[in-house]
Amino acid sequence: MQLVVARIGRAHGIKGEVTVEVRTDEPELRLGPGAVLATEPAATGPLTIETGRVHSGRLLLRFAGVTDRTGAEALRNTLLIADVDPQQTPEDPEEFYDHQLMDLDVVLADGTEVGRITEITHLPSQDLFIVERPDGSEVMIPFVEEIVTEIDLEEQRAVIDPPPGLIDDAQAEVAGARDDD
Repeated sequence: MQLVVARIGRAHGIKGEVTVEVRTDEPELRLGPGAVLATEPAATGPLTIETGRVHSGRLLLRFAGVTDRTGAEALRNTLLIADVDPQQTPEDPEEFYDHQLMDLDVVLADGTEVGRITEITHLPSQDLFIVERPDGSEVMIPFVEEIVTEIDLEEQRAVIDPPPGLIDDAQAEVAGARDDD
């Protein structure tokens, strides 16, 4: 199975280093020197990581054969893809790979069906589940502990406790609304 582990950003300096937007919780495992990664677009790779370091809070990588800024700039926006055993799981039991979460049934705590996870969107501040509802519409569920209370891989379900209005507009509470009694 292939997982996107990073996206190459802009060049850094003149010796072929690039900034990297990390998309894995295990960068030391996936993005270490010697790692060979497939790419998207495929014609750009595979790329072998020669060196890696953190500079001002950003991961910088240098790839074998990329020795100058021009070569580094040519890699911008390339996705780095690692081959992962589909049976492998993250070390932390509270972490999941995207492929483990895809197609999980999403239910409320009382068992009411909400839908099925069809996509996972990774944003800078949090991840979102894109959930297809039984009527074909989609709803976005933030993948945060306060809302997604349980992931049960054996039962193939995610249990959620959504705030009012997240999944059903009829439940929305209007802030500042007053009773006209």
